[in-house]
Amino acid sequence: MALSEEVKQQIQQAYRDVLAGKDIRARYGQRLMIAEIAKYMGDIDENDGQRTSPPATCVVEAGTGTGKTLAYLIAAIPVARALGKTLVISTATVALQDQIVLKDLPDLRKHSKLDFSWTLAKGRGRYLCMSRLESRLHDEGHGDSDTMPLFLLDSPQDGDAADKATFERMLAAYGSREWDGDRDHWPEQIPDDTWRQVTTDHRQCTNRHCAYFDSCAFFDARKELDEAEVVVANHDLVLADLALGGGAILPEPENALFIFDEAHHLPDKALNHFAASVPLNSTRQWLKQLSQGLSKMQPWVPGGSQAAKAIEKISTAGRDLDQELAKVYEEVEQNTGWDFNEERRSAQWRYPEGELPEDLAALAADTRIVTAGLVRQLGALVDELQTAFDERKDPELDRDTAESWFPVIGSFHSRAEDQLRLWAAWCEGVNQSDTGSESGDQAKTEEGAKKPRYGPPPARWAIRQRWDHAEDITLYSSPVLADNLLYARLWSRTYGAVLTSATLTALGRFDRLRSRAGLPEASRYMVVPSSFRYAEMATVEVPFMAAMPTDDGFADAIIQRLPDLWAGEKATLVLFTSRRQMQQVRDALAPNHPELILTQDDMARNEVLRQHCSRIDEGKPSVLFGVASFAEGIDLPGKYLHHVVITRLPFSVPDDPIEASLAEWVTQRGGNPFMEITVPDASVKLVQAVGRLLRTEQDTGRVTILDRRIIARRYGQLLLDALPPFRRVIEYS
Repeated sequence: MALSEEVKQQIQQAYRDVLAGKDIRARYGQRLMIAEIAKYMGDIDENDGQRTSPPATCVVEAGTGTGKTLAYLIAAIPVARALGKTLVISTATVALQDQIVLKDLPDLRKHSKLDFSWTLAKGRGRYLCMSRLESRLHDEGHGDSDTMPLFLLDSPQDGDAADKATFERMLAAYGSREWDGDRDHWPEQIPDDTWRQVTTDHRQCTNRHCAYFDSCAFFDARKELDEAEVVVANHDLVLADLALGGGAILPEPENALFIFDEAHHLPDKALNHFAASVPLNSTRQWLKQLSQGLSKMQPWVPGGSQAAKAIEKISTAGRDLDQELAKVYEEVEQNTGWDFNEERRSAQWRYPEGELPEDLAALAADTRIVTAGLVRQLGALVDELQTAFDERKDPELDRDTAESWFPVIGSFHSRAEDQLRLWAAWCEGVNQSDTGSESGDQAKTEEGAKKPRYGPPPARWAIRQRWDHAEDITLYSSPVLADNLLYARLWSRTYGAVLTSATLTALGRFDRLRSRAGLPEASRYMVVPSSFRYAEMATVEVPFMAAMPTDDGFADAIIQRLPDLWAGEKATLVLFTSRRQMQQVRDALAPNHPELILTQDDMARNEVLRQHCSRIDEGKPSVLFGVASFAEGIDLPGKYLHHVVITRLPFSVPDDPIEASLAEWVTQRGGNPFMEITVPDASVKLVQAVGRLLRTEQDTGRVTILDRRIIARRYGQLLLDALPPFRRVIEYS
């Protein structure tokens, strides 16, 4: 669809109106970004509303100060409306999601002539389940009631008066419409253990058969979702929807235009989403819970009914699975070269090239068969319970029994399915990978042809943990790259997609993102020039250090150097790659510098930042200590941050099994994993860390890097050159 003159005029006029309404000036980079996104969307060929041109994405790296949110909203909303597509905006963090919903979209509608509707999309687990809340209050907190099997799901402590009082307040607030049932809109923080008791998931929800369906918080929110022109979601929800086939929660990819903000997180989010794990001993304990649940359910089920037969088969499958898990545990425990880390009381073992030992592979195959049988029989019982809700049929079970037991059996079914994913992944050939729609090393293109997608074998590993009175071994499987998953489930299906972030390139190239996200060949890429005058605004400094990070005395060198670095500064952020080293340095320095150092572990993140800003407002100096999560996503403009100290280059942990599997694959192909993986990954993290310093065009400050490998090693120059063009100050002695 070529952009019509009307749509072009709408975009241009909206931009002019917002600039005038907010009394701000146009930004060159912002104008470029608007034009690029609009042109990309206009270049998509379509027939009868369906894309006919090859899959392609638009990738835009836009640094702090570009105003990228406004840019993509102004470009995409008029185009999406003209196409009749839903615009889905996906973020990686709740903070950005809230900013878009509460600030950016209202601002755009207020200051422009664009008239559009929007809503925030959340998973079912963020909403109150009235059925479960009512059940909690009805049972008065006792977990041993035969009439309330829901307590099999989470077994709260008897007599938890605090929870009961909270539940009563929830019921009153929801009944009076003072609260909409959204966890995030409750006035106080709700502990996870409390919230789990009054929410549900798609396996436990009876949908239209529920007595509370007409007043359901989740389905009320879903009505808004169906009608909204702009849907604000997050990467996890998008991936969850794709795992269900797409269109289960969000609009179908074919009928949506996606914008992925904070897009550099998407490949890792996809890996996490499609990974699988099974804790062996915990699963055996869960099988005991299942057995107890079935014995409690049996008196409520007519003898000889299909449900009664399913219960018998589930009981048999549960016993068989318990025996198989015991064999797997013994095999992994006795025939693995465990190397215990006594401090963590754990050991990890990765299976090279994803290849399992022959005996273990045979046991995994047997366990898969038994688990599949358990899943099948639990599914049959779920079907029987659902039949009881259908008034057109003649069910064997009464409705009250079905309503009581459906959520419990649904939960057991869901957990068994999760376990089956691990065993299925462990039984796949190592040259196969999940492409989303099929198993194998090929993915179907939308034309139906097979497209070879050769990639690394899956990562498979085991972790053994010890506690005071227990021990467990957890088995894991994960894709090593998300390229096939994202290509097959998303890029090949969606009408169009824009990926944007301040850090999408690594060492100045898009290669890393392209390979990890499986971006289509026809994708287009742009780096928006920054409006910051970096050389005038800040310096990057590499002081002389008595030790290198690889030396035993490096922590002592940091301890010795830091007080000089923060002297005379009002607001300093010190970033560590190790929580243990952060605490070691804090313990050494805090006694001599009372009421100066705040670490991100001292309290909740927002409270740490609030206290830091409060100190600055009072004219007191403040030094923040943080690790990876403080190197990205915190916003401390102006006087709240003037100096960023990076203690060491952010190379990934060498024992990460997914990274190790990827490195192994690169080596086998004749590559250099350090230069192809480790250095580009470190470059992205370093740019993000440095990005904490300048948040507005008025900010100034300095970055200090204590890791002298950045000037002493060949790869260091690459990392240094990938940073913004700050003025450099390097001490050589």
